[in-house]
Amino acid sequence: MKPGSNDTRELQRRIATYDDQQAYQDLFHLFYKPLLSFSNAFVRSHELSEEIVSDVFIRIWERRAQLQEVENLKVYLYVSTRNTALKYLLSKQKQASITLDDLQVELESQHHDPEQLLLTAELMSRVAQAINDLPPRCKMVYKLIKEDGLRYKEVAEILNISIKTIDNQLAIALRKIGKAININLRKFACF
Repeated sequence: MKPGSNDTRELQRRIATYDDQQAYQDLFHLFYKPLLSFSNAFVRSHELSEEIVSDVFIRIWERRAQLQEVENLKVYLYVSTRNTALKYLLSKQKQASITLDDLQVELESQHHDPEQLLLTAELMSRVAQAINDLPPRCKMVYKLIKEDGLRYKEVAEILNISIKTIDNQLAIALRKIGKAININLRKFACF
C-alpha cells in the first residue's frame, strides 16, 4: 500500500493531538518498508537501516506535540531518514561525501501488482533487468516516484535536486526501460 497524503495527515493529527499510539503504529507500518529501502541506499546495511528508521520514528513519537507544525509529513520522514543516514556515515567517516550516483537502490518486486500480471514473464524479466541496469540516480528517482508514490516536488526536496533534474532522470529511466522492451514509454506516463 502506498502512503496517501490524506491518510498521513489524519494519522499525523491523531498522533499530535491525542497521543494516539494506534495512529503511530499505523504510520510506522505505512512508511517502514519504503524508508528502510531508502535508508539502505545510503548505508548499504539492512540492520543499520532498521536502526536508522527506528530512530526516525522514535524521534517522531518524542516530538509528537510539535508534529502538527510539519507541513508534509511524508517528505519530513524521508528527509529525516536521509539526514540520519548521512549523519551516521559522517560519524563513522566511511564516506565524507556521498552523491546520488553512489547510492545502491533496491526496488520492490512488481509481481504483486495486478496490472503487471498481464505482462508475460519474459517481458517482466526484461523490465526488471532494465530497471536494475539504470544508473543509481535514475533508479532512485524511479523508485521514489513509481514505487513509493512521491510527487516530483517531494522527491526534489528529499534528494535536494531540482524538479527539472527529477524530470530528466525519470525520462532517462523510462527511455532505457522502454528501449529494453522495445516500447516508447514516454507515451505512457502512468506506467
